[in-house]
Amino acid sequence: MKIVVHTDQADQWQTALGEALPEAIVLTSDAPAQERQGADYLAVWKAPGHLLAEQRALKGIINLGAGVDHLLASPERPTDVPIVKLRDAGMGELMADYVLYGVLHFYRSMDRYGAQQPDAQWQPQEVVEKAQWPVGVLGLGAIGQAVASALDQAGFPVLGWSRSPKTLKNVRCLHGEAGLDELLSQVKSVVTILPDTPATRHIMNAERLARLPKGASVINPGRGGLIDEDALLEALGSGEQEGHLRGALLDVFSEEPLPAAHPLWQHPRVLITPHMAAPTPMADAIDQVISYLHAFEAGDAIATVNPEDGY
Repeated sequence: MKIVVHTDQADQWQTALGEALPEAIVLTSDAPAQERQGADYLAVWKAPGHLLAEQRALKGIINLGAGVDHLLASPERPTDVPIVKLRDAGMGELMADYVLYGVLHFYRSMDRYGAQQPDAQWQPQEVVEKAQWPVGVLGLGAIGQAVASALDQAGFPVLGWSRSPKTLKNVRCLHGEAGLDELLSQVKSVVTILPDTPATRHIMNAERLARLPKGASVINPGRGGLIDEDALLEALGSGEQEGHLRGALLDVFSEEPLPAAHPLWQHPRVLITPHMAAPTPMADAIDQVISYLHAFEAGDAIATVNPEDGY
């Protein structure tokens, strides 16, 4: 078995896979081209086109992350090769931590205390019951389910939305266009954890942001293309004047790194993090990749990415 790895942590992956599969040849994409050719599997994150184009005998491609938009968009991707992706692999807990922090940030008025501090304002804010702070989770895949469960356990009412019907314990699950409208009209915080597909591109546009109740907050640790950034800025208002929305916690952007001149950096009601909400835990990810490789080799049934759906 020959495996070629491409990721920022390629050396670590090469070592870990080599130790777990001593019978395999594990190379990084930095190996000479003649050595890379004839691979059985690619284990990649944002693979360059030439790496995809040079392979002619692949049995499978393993995407070392949950988002597959970059891979599916590559014109060099072999369309007859099955793709699997990391599903949770320890990222769910980290994402849940990030989202819970974001919800608490607004629920407990940390944004307002931060704005008061430079002026030495001692002004306690009202704390409402959690029952009065419903949270909407857009996207109920493995990671979205972990987030919804964590919010429920923390005591917040949770509404979840997905393209097709789903059932989750203690989560009011909605689907379809009508379901999305219903969710947006009721939540104090909305969390976007959908895949980046043509159907979800700018799903949070000006019209849908306006459907949120006045004073709602937006948390996006999912994909940068889910939110129309210009519409978000408009909804947030400018300067000290609060707009329709109260604030936003953003981890992902349409262009990354977020350009230094982008107005989101300087907006007083936006908190920015550098795509760090849920880094992939190496140990859990290695276990999942190895299970994928064993399943491929054994010819077992395996949940693959549907390119038409985008996930």
